Amino acid sequence: MFSFLKKDPPASTAATSDIPRPGWSERLKQGLSRTRGQLSGLFRRARIDDELLEELETTLLMADVGGEATNFLLDELKARVKRDRLETPTQLQAALAAILETLLAPLEQALDTGSHKPFVIMLAGVNGAGKTTSIGKLARHFQQQGKSVLLAAGDTFRAAAREQLIAWGERNNVAVIAQESGDPAAVVFDAIHAAKARGIDVVLADTAGRLPTQLHLMEEIAKVKRVIQKVDPTAPHEVLLVLDANIGQNAIAQVRAFDKAIGVTGLIVTKLDGTAKGGVIAAIARQQPTGKPLALRFIGVGEGIEDLQPFVAREFVAALFA
Repeated sequence: MFSFLKKDPPASTAATSDIPRPGWSERLKQGLSRTRGQLSGLFRRARIDDELLEELETTLLMADVGGEATNFLLDELKARVKRDRLETPTQLQAALAAILETLLAPLEQALDTGSHKPFVIMLAGVNGAGKTTSIGKLARHFQQQGKSVLLAAGDTFRAAAREQLIAWGERNNVAVIAQESGDPAAVVFDAIHAAKARGIDVVLADTAGRLPTQLHLMEEIAKVKRVIQKVDPTAPHEVLLVLDANIGQNAIAQVRAFDKAIGVTGLIVTKLDGTAKGGVIAAIARQQPTGKPLALRFIGVGEGIEDLQPFVAREFVAALFA
């Protein structure tokens, strides 16, 4: 077991930070361009008719909004067309945006890490979803809030994951608790003890990627959670499931499976910039696959360290219809 300790950031950090980047709203708009592209042509017609509504239904399904959420959106939309006497596709687009924002609003729940110290966040997901990268970006997010952060390299199966997390630790100037092999639960156990001793505010615990069908690995991640609770009966205080937006409707099944194993409290949806399936967020909002209120804590639209930001329904919808 070893700990990567803080050191001075590289001399190049200040120079690279001076390079201007688009603001978050613009990056979000750029990131959702593929999903938005499916909708953009629909509302340029001369009038609202059955053909337009049928094409809208097809487009929503292609964006992986899902059957249940698509039916809900169309029913609400048709009701508004009749009630408000909408006549133009522009009016229809504005109505759809308002309905979608109302649907997504319950997912918007800011993560408050001030209730416990350390506040332990456990991250899970399938291979390649972006857990380790998300941890590095979350570390920066919490640092910007004035929080001290410690990373736990709980993916002990993939050497590259440990090395990647240590690199993120160096980049963010935060400590990483890691070991070359062994029990992932032991790594997280030691990390929480270290955080308590050092007065750390937030612990971000990585775990190995696994498929919900790999039952022995799902039991292993459940063990990690049980071990965390031995150190602190109130922890983990947040269990974040990282979802790759490219998987579309399969996200629903992943949420249900991981929730059954470890009790998911929040989601991170990554890689929205690489897919036309951004509508899956609407499917999650409509179906609430865990059977309890679920928070979409963060969304990711790029590779940059600041390209993972808290989900805000109004921002998301505005970028989708910009």
